[in-house]
Amino acid sequence: MQRHREPLDAHLLRILQILLTEQSVSRAAIKLGLSQPALSNSLRRLRDITGDPILVRGKTGMVATERGLELLAHANDALAAIDRIKQPTGVFSPATTLREFHLGAPDYLDAMFLPNIAEILRREAPHAKLIVHPINADFDYVAALESGALDVVIGNWLEPPPHMHMSRLFDDEVVCMIGSQNPLATRGLTLKRYLEIPHLAPFPYVSRRQSFIDGHLATQGLRRNIQMTIPYFGQVAGMLLRTDLVFTTGRQFAQHYARYLPITILPSPVDFPPMRFYLLWHQRSHSASEVVWLRRCVSRVATMLQASLTG
Repeated sequence: MQRHREPLDAHLLRILQILLTEQSVSRAAIKLGLSQPALSNSLRRLRDITGDPILVRGKTGMVATERGLELLAHANDALAAIDRIKQPTGVFSPATTLREFHLGAPDYLDAMFLPNIAEILRREAPHAKLIVHPINADFDYVAALESGALDVVIGNWLEPPPHMHMSRLFDDEVVCMIGSQNPLATRGLTLKRYLEIPHLAPFPYVSRRQSFIDGHLATQGLRRNIQMTIPYFGQVAGMLLRTDLVFTTGRQFAQHYARYLPITILPSPVDFPPMRFYLLWHQRSHSASEVVWLRRCVSRVATMLQASLTG
C-alpha cells in the first residue's frame, strides 16, 4: 500500500524555492531567517513529499537534481499564483507589472490604433508584454475570451456578438479609397457607377457573416462587384496604386495612407451608417484590475483618435 505523503503548503513551497535558488542549506537558512537544523528538517520533508533528493552533493557544493530544476519552475509558478490570489481586488501597478496582455484585433487597426496602445504600454507598463492576435474568420475569439486566451477584442460589426461585455470605442465615416491615377479620382462616384465598378474587399474576420459593408448593402437590396479579395489590410494601398479597383473603408484608415501615398478619398454614394468599433470582453475578466486598466488604455486611444477626426 502506498504511504500517505504530507501535504505541500505555501511555507514549504517557499523553502523549496529558496533552497533550489541558493543550492545551499546554510545560505537558504540565513535568507529565510531559520536555523540550519530546521531547514535541514524541511529539506527531509520535501524529499519525502516529492520522492526526489532535490539537492545532491557536487564537487563544489550542493547541486540541484534534474527533477529539482523542474520543481523550481513549478514552485515559482505556484508562489506567483498564490501571491496573485492574496492580492486584494483592485490593486494593480502598471509600472511594476509583469503581466502578459492578449488583445485581439483585425489588422485594419495596425496603422493607427495599435501603435498608440503600444506607446501607452511602453510608457506606463514598461515591463508588461503585449501580444496582438489577428482576428479572422478562422479564429474563434468568443471562445478565446471565455477561456482567457484573450483579454479583450477590438472590432466592428454590423451587429456585435451577444453575451459579451461591450463598450463603444469610436465611429468612423465610410468612404471610398482609390489610387489617384484612377479616372474616378476626377469623375467621382454615382450609386450606379459604385455598384458596377470592380471592388477590392477584405476577407470577413467573422466566420459565416458578411462584412460590415456588404451586410449593409444587403439590407438595401444592393450588391457590389467584388473583383478581388485580400486577407490583409496592409495590402490595400499597393493594390489600389496598380489597379482601377475601389476600396470601401473607414475614413481613419483611408486618411492614414492618403498622407503618404497618391491615394484619393471619395465620398461614398451609399448612405452607410458609421463604421462603429467596439471593445469586447468576457465576464470572467470583468472585474480583474489589470484587464480594467487595459480597457481604459484602449478607450483613451479611441478618444484621442476620435478627437483627431473631429478636430
